[in-house]
Amino acid sequence: QVQLQGSGPGLVKPSQTLSLTCTVSGGSITTTFSAWGWIRQPPGKGLEWMGVIVYDGTTFYAPSLKSRTAISRDTAKNQFSLQLSSVTPEDTAVYYCVSRTSPFPTGSYYAFRDYSYWGQGTQVAVSS
Repeated sequence: QVQLQGSGPGLVKPSQTLSLTCTVSGGSITTTFSAWGWIRQPPGKGLEWMGVIVYDGTTFYAPSLKSRTAISRDTAKNQFSLQLSSVTPEDTAVYYCVSRTSPFPTGSYYAFRDYSYWGQGTQVAVSS
């Protein structure tokens, strides 16, 4: 059973870079067909898919966030990370690390329901 534990600061100042890390247990981030991503939910709004890093290290990002987002991984530590630059108060949200360890049914990484495992969520506020 894969378990995801997100971690990072709960408060970031505007214009700074938000950095979160997800530590994986019960599975490997290099398992063939697996994908490891980030989804966020601003207060009072729906879920927003941000991006994913797949088992071979390839990354995919939401077009609206691509210029500010970077997802990376540390295979030795079995962790993957999110960096979101130039944050504004609109980036205030609960950030979830998510994963799926089998092929995606539609071949797309964008569908929330296709992610089998979710971290507990990390609340991040952007404020001066």
